[in-house]
Amino acid sequence: MSGFYFGGSDSGGSRHSDSDDDNLPYPAPLPRSDFLKPNFSPAEYLSSLRNRHQTLEDLRSDLRARSQLLNKELLDLVNSNYQDFLTLGSSLHGGDEKVEEVRVGLMGFQREIEAVRKHVVDRSKEVDHLVQERAEVRAQVVVGRQLLEFESRTAELEEKLMVASTHKAATDIYGNNTASDSEDTSDEEDTSLMPVAKLRRHSEQYLSIKQLERSIGIEHPFVLAQQSRLMRCRNTMLLDLSTALKQTDRRTNYGQQRLLKIIGMYREMGEEKEAIKTIKEHKP
Repeated sequence: MSGFYFGGSDSGGSRHSDSDDDNLPYPAPLPRSDFLKPNFSPAEYLSSLRNRHQTLEDLRSDLRARSQLLNKELLDLVNSNYQDFLTLGSSLHGGDEKVEEVRVGLMGFQREIEAVRKHVVDRSKEVDHLVQERAEVRAQVVVGRQLLEFESRTAELEEKLMVASTHKAATDIYGNNTASDSEDTSDEEDTSLMPVAKLRRHSEQYLSIKQLERSIGIEHPFVLAQQSRLMRCRNTMLLDLSTALKQTDRRTNYGQQRLLKIIGMYREMGEEKEAIKTIKEHKP
């Protein structure tokens, strides 16, 4: 009726087994400080637990329990400060006045910036106008110098051609009036002929005046007013070239060279038609 038990040995063996389980080296809990490191890496952290005598499932259980604990702590923290969060807005006094002061200050600062910007824009426009005005003044100075040079060269050419004196004899134009004229005839074989070198200088000066005229602009009022003077110089030079052409004996070698030089001056002055006309009128 009563069961058969191995009383002594069973009870003794059970107590011995429980004692052995209690003496096993259980792993210590994972310290929280390991998870607070700035350079925490889950993979590296798990690889550092290879000497921990714990199964993967137990490790998962520990981490899951720690996560639940952290969530509970966070919830407790929010609940403990929730009332403070709710009363924070009502505990602030005078905030609207401070915000209004800041807004008014910002508006004033914005107006000051706008005034400074407008001043800078106005100064920039003024500087641009002054720079443009300076450029115009410099251009006018250059034109003024060119006009003075134009007047000086024209007066000098008139003096050499003696166009201002209408009662001079033709011999005074290329005769013994100046020392330079005697020097011009030094390279001529016949001193009775009009010096080609002198005509050459006159034509070169006339061409320089025409080039300066183009640089200034033929439409300039001063240049327009001097056209009559230039026309007198041109007519006088053509008369001198015609006289020199008439004096040239084309049958000699010297005469042919002289003829080529005179025709070249006609060409440089753009008066080829006058040269042809003069040659036809005075064929030998």
